[in-house]
Amino acid sequence: MTEITVHYQVNRPEFHLNVKFTANGTGVTALFGQSGSGKTTLLRCIAGLEQADEGIFIFNGEPWQNADINLPAHKRPIGYVFQEANLFPHLSVEKNLQYGFKRRKASEKSIGYDDAIHLVGINSLLKRLPSQLSGGQRQRVAIARALLTNPQLLLMDEPLASLDIQSKAEILPYLEQLNQQLDIPVFYVSHSPDEVLRIADDIVLLKDGHVEATGPLNDVLTRTDLPLAKLEEASAAVTGVVSKHNEEFHLTYVKIQGGTVAVSKLNLPIGHKARIRISAKDVSLALTPAQNTSITNAFPVKIASITPTVDPAKVLIKLDMGGDYFLSQITKLSAHQLELAVGKIVYAQIKSVALMR
Repeated sequence: MTEITVHYQVNRPEFHLNVKFTANGTGVTALFGQSGSGKTTLLRCIAGLEQADEGIFIFNGEPWQNADINLPAHKRPIGYVFQEANLFPHLSVEKNLQYGFKRRKASEKSIGYDDAIHLVGINSLLKRLPSQLSGGQRQRVAIARALLTNPQLLLMDEPLASLDIQSKAEILPYLEQLNQQLDIPVFYVSHSPDEVLRIADDIVLLKDGHVEATGPLNDVLTRTDLPLAKLEEASAAVTGVVSKHNEEFHLTYVKIQGGTVAVSKLNLPIGHKARIRISAKDVSLALTPAQNTSITNAFPVKIASITPTVDPAKVLIKLDMGGDYFLSQITKLSAHQLELAVGKIVYAQIKSVALMR
């Protein structure tokens, strides 16, 4: 498997960054953490825009930076999407795209001009000026422009941070398509759990300039010793495959490791890889299979751990469903009444399952 080695140390009077990790050379790796954790500084180091006191960056065996080599920013085959689109205001969308396209170097993985436009759905916007675009449209143009530089690595620094809710909803499906259709690794900076759940394959969790954890998305989401599992919106992101559709009741069934879940019907082909979100607040537990209930999704699971939460009235329970892990947040009283313990088999009743992609 291809991989990316990252090690940067930055010492400033007001901030210290010291990170070291290895990421997959494919898919989307989220750099996640609160404001001030070092996400953007790290991204700028990778791009060659920030001078680090110590830096190592090896891309699939090729050193871009180490003790002997330090490629300048313009020689690093990187596409960078900032929080703001930063388009040339006096140029049309088409000319903004052509500006970078004409200067790129061709390679075996070259992205065609028309392909990039189609991928982010901006065919109808080519003649417009940036001032005539919505925030979401401008960011889609910025993404296309970054792709047309023919990058080996795409860096995205909170590209949805400045957008309203409607614009975020508009652009997220296009970001998902990048992951599914392009063979370009992406480092995606965010402090939004929702974005990470939808887009990321792996995650690097940053805190105060250090790596707190790294690994496959769901492994980190369901680690009860980490802050993501303790959030109010704590969730699991479980991968499965579309197995069938129920036209009568408008349901789509997704087969996961421990069974099959039903979600609202979506136009996806049988065999399509799908990701479902299971919120900890939407999972209740029972000692026996429930009867005469409105809850469609219920499975036998094994309790992997029981952890206190910030709220002393609740506990967080990690559940093992055939190797897929998800969380349940229930009251401490319920855990006591059900005599829950690690290793015990119970039935998880999932009130709501969301298909993320």
